[in-house]
Amino acid sequence: MIGQLRITLVRGLSGQKEYHRKVVRGLGLTRTNRSVMRQDTPEIRGMVEKVNFLVRMEKIGETP
Repeated sequence: MIGQLRITLVRGLSGQKEYHRKVVRGLGLTRTNRSVMRQDTPEIRGMVEKVNFLVRMEKIGETP
């Protein structure tokens, strides 16, 4: 079973590069202080790493 990640947008997107905006939208985040749950996959972790200054990530659940 794959764990879950809770990703929260903690900073606004105004003034950010278009690339960073697209990555945040790709994660499904739309507004500041909103959270989404995503599967803990290498692709999602890579997206979070690209915008780690805009988001907060919490691990929910463990992979056995």
